[in-house]
Amino acid sequence: MTMSSPMDELLTQLRAAAEPTRLRLLALCARGSWCVSDLVAILGQSQPRLSRHLKLLVEAGLLARTPEGANAWFQVPPEADLARQILARLPEDDLLLAADRRAAARLAAERARTASESFRRHGADWDEMRALDLPGAAIEAALLAALPARVGRLLDIGCGTGGLLERLALRIEEGLGVDASRDMLALARTRLAEHGLSNIAVRQADMYRLPLADAAFDAVTLQMVLHYAEDPAAALAEAGRVLKPGGVLLIVDLAPHERGDLLGAHAHRWPGFDDAEIAGWLGATGCVPANSLTIAGALPVRLWVAERKTHPEAVLSV
Repeated sequence: MTMSSPMDELLTQLRAAAEPTRLRLLALCARGSWCVSDLVAILGQSQPRLSRHLKLLVEAGLLARTPEGANAWFQVPPEADLARQILARLPEDDLLLAADRRAAARLAAERARTASESFRRHGADWDEMRALDLPGAAIEAALLAALPARVGRLLDIGCGTGGLLERLALRIEEGLGVDASRDMLALARTRLAEHGLSNIAVRQADMYRLPLADAAFDAVTLQMVLHYAEDPAAALAEAGRVLKPGGVLLIVDLAPHERGDLLGAHAHRWPGFDDAEIAGWLGATGCVPANSLTIAGALPVRLWVAERKTHPEAVLSV
């Protein structure tokens, strides 16, 4: 089998981009993540036609395709430098591209409204910080302070509506959020598209079986996730698996509390966690606790910081 040269790959990408509809697709997917039906509505072209264009762009490496149930989402990946160089030369005041952006904004707003209505119908309160009267600003400040000033690849498990990823966007090269809720992800995609955060993507995934490679991320965050988990140890084991040696794992969750009503009214599975529980689970993942602190509020919140050890034999017993 003949290997393609860098020149061959460059020519393939240039040919893939050199078509008006494909340029429009690249411009849209550089600003957010869209599925085929979205793009059909925005561009007003048939699904078979757009599917062929998308296939060429994906094969050339100019777009990334992420399957999710019956849909697939398309976005310009962070490593697609040529795509960004091409798009940088497109005039912002081009009438056709401006019309595409307006249509995309309308569609994103409708998608967010539909997702929000779904939450209201089912009685779900996706802003748990506000619902529990927790000090969101203090929690966020503590988490941001615990992360390195610059992070390569970051994974946010249980990303919800993407608030944490949005705030971290300028500090990370590439961010991925995973969540089990499609409604949450619809709101997250709208949020990220509104801010043009092309270095961030979200996808549906089970936190117990992440569809991600081992040691793929420099940092992993779980914010207010574990108290919903049937098996927190298994969730942390997956978080540790995808974390690079030397990477940092940050957990924000409730400390032990006496609010038994939360187990019913808010579907919590656990009434908070103490340091010994977290340390034991972390040790089993090959991570060593490095720091922890309490953030005072209506309920006590703990931030645990752990590091993935470079060598298994370096893991300390806890």
